[in-house]
Amino acid sequence: MTEGGYERGQQEVGKAANPDINEAGPKNTTDDIGAIPGTQGGGSAAATAQRTAGGGRSEGRGDGRGGRGGRRKRRRAEEQMVPDATFTSYYGRPVVKAAPWEAAIPLYLFMGGIAGGSSLLAAGADLTGRPALRRGARIGATGAITISLAALVADLGRPERFLNMLRVFKPTSPMSVGTWILTAYGPGAVVAGAAEVAKLLPVRFGVLSTLLDWAARPAGLAAAAIAPGVASYTAVLLTNTSTPAWHDAHRELPFVFVGSAAAASGGLGMLLAPVHEAGPARLFAVAGAAAELAVEHRMERSMGLSAEVLHAGTPGRLMRASKALTAAGALGTLLVGRRSRVGAALSGLALLAGSACTRFGVFEAGPASVHDPKYTIVPQRERLNRRRAAEAAAGQPPTGEASPPAQET
Repeated sequence: MTEGGYERGQQEVGKAANPDINEAGPKNTTDDIGAIPGTQGGGSAAATAQRTAGGGRSEGRGDGRGGRGGRRKRRRAEEQMVPDATFTSYYGRPVVKAAPWEAAIPLYLFMGGIAGGSSLLAAGADLTGRPALRRGARIGATGAITISLAALVADLGRPERFLNMLRVFKPTSPMSVGTWILTAYGPGAVVAGAAEVAKLLPVRFGVLSTLLDWAARPAGLAAAAIAPGVASYTAVLLTNTSTPAWHDAHRELPFVFVGSAAAASGGLGMLLAPVHEAGPARLFAVAGAAAELAVEHRMERSMGLSAEVLHAGTPGRLMRASKALTAAGALGTLLVGRRSRVGAALSGLALLAGSACTRFGVFEAGPASVHDPKYTIVPQRERLNRRRAAEAAAGQPPTGEASPPAQET
């Protein structure tokens, strides 16, 4: 005899086996119902309980007279058992920690791109006999890398922190590799730029001026050899973090930054050099702008859900301005760049502004994606599902959980 007064297999007709539970769920709607982590919480649980209890009363006659209409009602009630998920986090805090970088970092990214592209342009102008373009590009590279390093040191807080990073070389750390790239690039760019500045001065400084003249070409070529790393490593630095919008763009963002650097440095060359010498700068600018726009479009399609932050708020405005300015600058370069000095200068300014908007827009998209947990949770679940599907296809046991992306420390 059981506690309910029935033997096993004996059940009174029209009543449930457990008197505390009907076929639609607990009689007391507050029993065994709690907030589901990651859902709408207690309110949704109460709504679920209400739907569960109500559905049981309307369709659960127990005499089999509900018919087809009763089954449809029951099916609709079952479909509403799980409320729509809303992605929340513990006390509303971000799921991943935002990068501690401040407003100086996008300036550091932008100026680093100009420096790298200008060094390449200066080397080409030096080897092809374009002194005005060479002078403008070398001085531009020196000024840009100086501002870039100043912005980096401002973000670090103290200059010795930059020097401390030189105590070790860690190939797996983009920050360590980037520090050494800047250290190797800076002297060559500064010597080449100083040589050009010295030529503009009304007086010469004896042996020092002679040494600068002798070292200008080797230093400029050495800087140009390292320049691609200067223009692209900052993208690797961003994508190696756990910030969703940056990490999800890891395939294309380095190419976007390289194209942006070429467009900006080409625009600077068009701004500083006369039209008859600025042919390589125009080619550099148009090719860079086309590459930036094309790869950026591909990046937004491959990023998945986190690409939303590139179309909303401040990042969205910056990225839209970037596309418009870059396209206008490239079009102006093609139409009037070789005929009008003013048109070339305006096109160059548009390309510079477009590149700046790209760097600032990508940077602003990172914190925006951190503040909404869905940009972290949904891609992780998608990666886990893809991994499990691949393991199932290969006959391997399923993986327990998705591995989070690596985070730069």
